[in-house]
Amino acid sequence: MRMKCNRRKVLAACFSVLVTLGAVTKNESARAQEPTVKPLKALLILGGCCHDYQAQQEILSKGLSVRARVEVTVAYDPDRTTEHLNPVYERRDWAVGFDVVIHDECSSNIKDAALIDRILEPHRRGLPAVLLHCGMHSYRSEGYPQATPWFEFTGLASTGHGPQAPIIIEFEKKDHPIIRGFENWTTINEELYNNSAGKLHETAAPLARGKQTTRNKKGEEASANYIVAWTNDYKGTKVFATTLGHNNDTVADSRYLDLVARGLLWSCDKLNDKYLIGGSGK
Repeated sequence: MRMKCNRRKVLAACFSVLVTLGAVTKNESARAQEPTVKPLKALLILGGCCHDYQAQQEILSKGLSVRARVEVTVAYDPDRTTEHLNPVYERRDWAVGFDVVIHDECSSNIKDAALIDRILEPHRRGLPAVLLHCGMHSYRSEGYPQATPWFEFTGLASTGHGPQAPIIIEFEKKDHPIIRGFENWTTINEELYNNSAGKLHETAAPLARGKQTTRNKKGEEASANYIVAWTNDYKGTKVFATTLGHNNDTVADSRYLDLVARGLLWSCDKLNDKYLIGGSGK
């Protein structure tokens, strides 16, 4: 009786192992059949005047990579002037191999039309773009401040900002996929960029406005209300832009990084659950 009992236990154990192995093999097979998502390749270009780009290159690259399936290559120029060309642009084929470019440079005094044309050419040919903060104030070539080739690219002309103060962010078109589900919020002390032409270009559409109250040295109060996030159709190329993002704490804010990550994916037609990590892309 004892031998029969032991045999039954051995057979039961063997059967259990076989079932487990079968389940593992089935799961491995299912995983093998799952489509793999090839990460987007993004080029983050930053450097120039007035910002802590050394820190922000890390904040942005890490913040985006944990929110979206994207590999970020950084082109950081440590020169802190407004007229130094980021070395990445020295090659005519500077954008080859990338799916999207994030323009975060501060280069207002680069005005050479040929250089600006070199920067814009890949975007004219369909390369999606994201523009952050001082990227809007760069490349002030002939036609500034009314109209320049760069402003046609950004979709909005902006020429300056007032003193730093909290900005109340209010989202418009809340059904737009970039900002769907977003709640209004208030920043820390920040720069509110103006809309110098008073409105977006006809190719652009607003996503959010920023309201700010400041005081001058005499204590006089002034209020401003400008568009701070939008999309642009640049000759058929999708562009997402926001003027927010001067200070490191704002750039590191999860709400800011969520906005930029979703804008990036949208520009590449990849704002979906395959590319968005930890959230709905619908």
